[in-house]
Amino acid sequence: MKVRALQYVVLVGVAAVFLGPLYWLVSTAFKESAEIYQWPPAWWPDHFTWENFALAWKAAPFDRFFVNSTVITVAGTALKVTNAVLTAYAFAYLRFPGKKVLFFLVLGAMMVPGHVTLLPNYLTVATLGWINTYAGLIIPGIGSAFATFLMRQHFLTLPSEVTDAAAVDGAGHLRTLWRVVLPMSRPMLVTVVVITAVEEWNNFVWPLIVTNTASMRTLPVGLLILKDEEGLANWGTIMAGTLLVLAPMLLIFLIAQRYIVGGITQGALKG
Repeated sequence: MKVRALQYVVLVGVAAVFLGPLYWLVSTAFKESAEIYQWPPAWWPDHFTWENFALAWKAAPFDRFFVNSTVITVAGTALKVTNAVLTAYAFAYLRFPGKKVLFFLVLGAMMVPGHVTLLPNYLTVATLGWINTYAGLIIPGIGSAFATFLMRQHFLTLPSEVTDAAAVDGAGHLRTLWRVVLPMSRPMLVTVVVITAVEEWNNFVWPLIVTNTASMRTLPVGLLILKDEEGLANWGTIMAGTLLVLAPMLLIFLIAQRYIVGGITQGALKG
């Protein structure tokens, strides 16, 4: 009984560490300016106000930012997941020279910090004339070593009898992938889609570098506009803007969470 009580105490403490900042963000978004700066701090707004959201929406073209983020997230996720699935299928089921070497290179790519590729990608995009375009925002990021690794490891856990039966029936690789492998991989596929979508939606550095007009900015970059030129901040407005950015991905995560726990662990240990 004592052990169980201790477990609950630890779980509540861990939850407080992760949920505390989120709670403070939400409560601050609905506070008036006087409540935000008062001491001791007000943990709950005395008077709920929607003014911060209106100010955030008017301070920057958030409608355009939302469209840009949506286009980049949908297109980027679709291309990245498609690329990862096809590559993972090749590593799991096809035989070709240098297969192991190429897979180790994919694993090595997971160890390279993303910021290392910023300059080469920027120079490439600038040479192609893709600065301030959707192509420049999306195309350089369509390869994902992590997504490829997760899908490949999962494919290896599927019973070989099923794919062998599809081959006997005359199914080609694309038909086998679409009709047999992917339906059996739904939890992992949803997991990869959610992880990729969150990564695309929250991407800040690359959109900041490769765009130079407000019409092509994304939501994370748009949050910078909520600060005035002197560096003073209206934290109620900033928190409201942050909540607007956070809400879509939080909703997607809540809808797909039942797939994620099972999907992220499937095949993790099989080589």
